[in-house]
Amino acid sequence: MPESTVTAAYGARSDEYTSLFGDIASAHPDDRALVAEWARGLDGPVVDLGCGPGQWTDFLHAHGAEISGVDPTPEFVAIARSRHPQLEFRAGDARRLDLPGGSVAGVLAWYSLIHLAPDELTAALAEIARVLRPGGALLVGFFDGGEVEQFAHAVAPAWFWPPERLGEELDRAGFRIEEVVRRRTAEARPHAAVVARRAG
Repeated sequence: MPESTVTAAYGARSDEYTSLFGDIASAHPDDRALVAEWARGLDGPVVDLGCGPGQWTDFLHAHGAEISGVDPTPEFVAIARSRHPQLEFRAGDARRLDLPGGSVAGVLAWYSLIHLAPDELTAALAEIARVLRPGGALLVGFFDGGEVEQFAHAVAPAWFWPPERLGEELDRAGFRIEEVVRRRTAEARPHAAVVARRAG
């Protein structure tokens, strides 16, 4: 699906999305613990990639991270700026980040890569690797599936990824996998997260 279509779909539902997910309390406690622990070891600038209304950006700032938010949806950037005026938010796309190479200590991509087709995901991971310094950390949250396949997400078509297949993509992009977390409940689609580090 074209980037502009996904962006427009989120823009049209930005207020609804913010009311449902804009408070960090709506995130699963295990996810909050994982993200906080991941950020604890970071020393330098961190990017919340696909930050939406900024709830994770604010969460990480409260945990001491030197963080800014990036999102392709202008409505989300405006909402995030109004809700968290002490933080920096800007428009940007995961495949074309306006950041110098090797300038970032960490990138949080929490469900922000789910709408990218496999070839687009490859490009995004290469771009994330470019902006991360050697040894920089990446945390990706995504929908866990038995195979790489598209499904009808509520906002725009999204993709399931088996963690091992996403791990292969990360390996090709120059990352080392450090941790894989999976969670399955009756109330939600299967969840997974991968902690990876850019090879030195």
